[in-house]
Amino acid sequence: MSLEQIAAAAAILLAAYFIRGITGFGSGLISVPLLALFLPLKFVVPLILLLDFTASIVIGGFNFKRVKWDEVAVLIPFGVVGVVLGTSLLVNLPPEPMLMALAGFVFVFAVRSILNIRGDKPISRGWAVPASLTGGTVGALFGTGGPPYVIYLSHRIHDKSDLRATFSALFFTEGITRIVSFLVAGLLMTTQVWIAFFAALPVMLGALYLGGRVHIGLTQPQMARLVGVLLLVSSVSLLFKAMSV
Repeated sequence: MSLEQIAAAAAILLAAYFIRGITGFGSGLISVPLLALFLPLKFVVPLILLLDFTASIVIGGFNFKRVKWDEVAVLIPFGVVGVVLGTSLLVNLPPEPMLMALAGFVFVFAVRSILNIRGDKPISRGWAVPASLTGGTVGALFGTGGPPYVIYLSHRIHDKSDLRATFSALFFTEGITRIVSFLVAGLLMTTQVWIAFFAALPVMLGALYLGGRVHIGLTQPQMARLVGVLLLVSSVSLLFKAMSV
């Protein structure tokens, strides 16, 4: 990596985990599309997996009592199935279709976030099955499995702090599965990924601290729209990247 790429990666991670510190999710949604513009997806996804897993430990550890464990337990089984499927696809698919699929996926969630499309009526727990299956698959494939889980849990939990803590607990639990799956597939066996992980740790931890400081001051709709704008830019950039390969 050149110095320019290192600086760009640091800025992306700072923004991504600052938002993660506020909302409890969104780091992969922001960092993976932007980092994939100049780094291989098979390097980016394992790196963000390790950083997200660490972030989940930090946020979840400080907010353990606010976690809704009954909601987490419902999502885990089919999430594991999705992780196995997504890891297989990541190893075997060529990068161009994955980039285009990621661009489309991020664009849809960006528009949804900007328009703040959500209802106030709680949804049935039956929706946990498609949400967790999709979340696990997309998470292993692109490192951005948050949206299906976020959409589901935001319709089940209305307290902002409880929701943030539950996100972290869920992503910690799912992260263990993804780490095991990535180890088996050999995606975490490269020295470059681990060097980048330890180099990025101070940036990630500092961003989480800053995000946590402003968590109370910002409303969820404000952050959702901010994330949506960033994702919209990322999706358009990724689409041009995929078309130019």
